[in-house]
Amino acid sequence: MSARASTMRNTPLYRQLEQHLSQEIHQGRLAAGERLPSIRQLCAAHGISKATVLHALQRLENSGRIEARPRSGYYVKAELGHSDSALKSAHAPAKRPSPVNVSDLLLDIMERSAAFDLVPNTSSSVIEPGLLELNRAIGRAQRLNRSNYHQYYDRPEGLEGLRGQIAKRLQRRGCHTLSDEVCITSGCQNSLFLALMATTKAGDVVAVESPGFYGVMQLLEQLDLKVVEIPTSPTTGMHIPALAEALKQWPIKVCLVSPNFSTPSGSLMPQGHRDQLLQLAEHHDLAVIEDDIYADTALTITPAPLKAQDRQGRVILCSSLSKSLSRDVRVGWIIGGRWHKAIIKLKLISQLAGSRSVQQGVADFLVSGAYDSHLKRLKKELTKQRDYLFTQLTDWPCTPRHRPEGGLAIWIELPPTINTIELYARAQHEGILITPGSLFSNNGEYTHYLRVSYAHTWNDERKNALQILGRFINESAK
Repeated sequence: MSARASTMRNTPLYRQLEQHLSQEIHQGRLAAGERLPSIRQLCAAHGISKATVLHALQRLENSGRIEARPRSGYYVKAELGHSDSALKSAHAPAKRPSPVNVSDLLLDIMERSAAFDLVPNTSSSVIEPGLLELNRAIGRAQRLNRSNYHQYYDRPEGLEGLRGQIAKRLQRRGCHTLSDEVCITSGCQNSLFLALMATTKAGDVVAVESPGFYGVMQLLEQLDLKVVEIPTSPTTGMHIPALAEALKQWPIKVCLVSPNFSTPSGSLMPQGHRDQLLQLAEHHDLAVIEDDIYADTALTITPAPLKAQDRQGRVILCSSLSKSLSRDVRVGWIIGGRWHKAIIKLKLISQLAGSRSVQQGVADFLVSGAYDSHLKRLKKELTKQRDYLFTQLTDWPCTPRHRPEGGLAIWIELPPTINTIELYARAQHEGILITPGSLFSNNGEYTHYLRVSYAHTWNDERKNALQILGRFINESAK
């Protein structure tokens, strides 16, 4: 008897099946998104019991190789299969820098308030307790401070009390930031704009994630900057080797990245990749702009920002409360590192000042602990809303790229025959607004991709919209 045969004979049956299926996945015979044989078929093919098959499948699921889909069976996880187009693109080289042109479609979506809602302006009789408390805090601040504040402008860097609260929250995440290093802005988009103005001039090249945040494309176009799109993995974010190659080819001045739950995929950059990114930034004297806006949507532990590892002041952290609390309260912040003074001057020129009473209300809200209580409720609701969305997608001819542990949306690959711009027009006739994949690139890519959000409660209107959209997609796929 050969050594290999002897080893197999002594290997438990569940391990033999686990190893067999792992090899099938590794060698591409079971492709990404493909359904595994049924439990009954595996029992018959390998002459083993149902309990043995289930044990092997559970081990594969725990290792991240496969996933169970309710009422459907077991499937190869998209991010691990060799035929996964997202991973293939992550290993592809970046395309040369190009001027930015933002689609009119984005303006249409924003005018309809539909960035994260299938059915915008859907009525809701329930107001989240955290928002009620926030409104009370802002109202109290406005009543108490009206006579003191209405005749004066705020300091350019923002209210000291709010800056101190932001610094404390970052310190809890391992980022040793002081209040003097924080500047209050009118939202994360404003922070990103200030960061880009401080670090670039017209014609400079900026590296961004692909797919990546379409709001960044707006800013790059406005500032007359060129963009080089760096491929991403749906699980680990920006592909660092592709960034390294791009840095060798082109004079990239800035890398704009979302390490914590980037949109649209919800990827979370591993620690090793963060280390490599900062090493590249140091070697190439690169400014790194960190979009940290989704960090507080983490469903478990809130990850540390990239800024926590910054020892040279070259990471500019940008964030706000818009994704975790309220899009209506335009309060954000920026920690500018070596560009802090330049950012303060740019804010003074472009914005002059913010509302001190609103900032005071937000600061009081943070001090009271109401925001932490809100986040606990939010995590539970987002988990339920995400999981419901995944159960509904089992009937779609699609491959969700990744089950995110933070963020507000999932990134879906549809059959290549489906153009989501055309799908947008058809859905709009039914009062349904979607976010087509092509918005997340400047290169005309991702035309058969779709970002679907779980930010809102799945009420009857949204559930119905999701079913109609699924029907449209299935009809288009035939």
